Amino acid sequence: LADVVGQEPVTQTLQNALSTGRIAHAYLFCGPRGTGKTSTGRILAKAVNCLTNDGKGEPCNTCAMCQAITEGRALDVIEVDAASNRGIDEIRDLRQKVNYSPSQARRKVYIIDEVHMLTKEAANALLKTLEEPPPHVIFILATTEIHKVLPTIMSRCQRFDFRRLSQSDIVNKLAQIAKQENIKIEPEALRLIARAATGSLRDAENILEQMVTFYGDNVSLKQVQSILGITGDKRIKELVRNMINRDVSAGVATINSVNSDGLDLRQFNRELVEYLRCLLLVKTGAGGTLDVTA
Repeated sequence: LADVVGQEPVTQTLQNALSTGRIAHAYLFCGPRGTGKTSTGRILAKAVNCLTNDGKGEPCNTCAMCQAITEGRALDVIEVDAASNRGIDEIRDLRQKVNYSPSQARRKVYIIDEVHMLTKEAANALLKTLEEPPPHVIFILATTEIHKVLPTIMSRCQRFDFRRLSQSDIVNKLAQIAKQENIKIEPEALRLIARAATGSLRDAENILEQMVTFYGDNVSLKQVQSILGITGDKRIKELVRNMINRDVSAGVATINSVNSDGLDLRQFNRELVEYLRCLLLVKTGAGGTLDVTA
């Protein structure tokens, strides 16, 4: 849990629950994609079943049970994708199996991903089990769209809100990964990846992996700009200057030269808006909140 990035309120509460033995029978993890909901669910499943710490703290990651969960072969940790198993028949099947005792682990853990995708009938069928679950079962429900989850399901779970990660958290984690994997990458490039990921660590890791696959273990800022389709074009400033000077012909000529070079005008427009937003923040004295390259 200590390795989960940027979700300290969630991880601290879960660590306290583990140390005091106050584990709830149902949890609801909600928040944007790639912020660690399912990963935290798996860590919690490990922690309650760890043979070394007796289910009272962080998982050791070395005992037979921890390794079985890591490798996805633990029979008592069941992951269900509610997007493809959303019908009442699948939930009825789950309800029957819930009553069986764990085969190897201390507790049976069901991780139900994208729980908002369940049909209304399936969600209602799940309700009774959530209300009176067997003592050996823990449910972890994860969703990116909390407003679609039935209020009756929410009221039976301990709810944890996962937030978008800050750019500095993502940069630090990517720098750590790069060091472990012997990848040389410019700090400015890491910051650009973090901005493109918009608060999702999974997206950031995927972009980094894409860079390494394409360019090898030495990645520069220009290469990241190229893959992400970010022009970083000086003509953005030029166009803003044309606007301020009310020079229509020069402005149209600037846009025409961007188009002639084959750059994506939609992307150019997005960067123009971002540049104007940054200027606005600097102008109003809120420049300290910006995380931009020099």
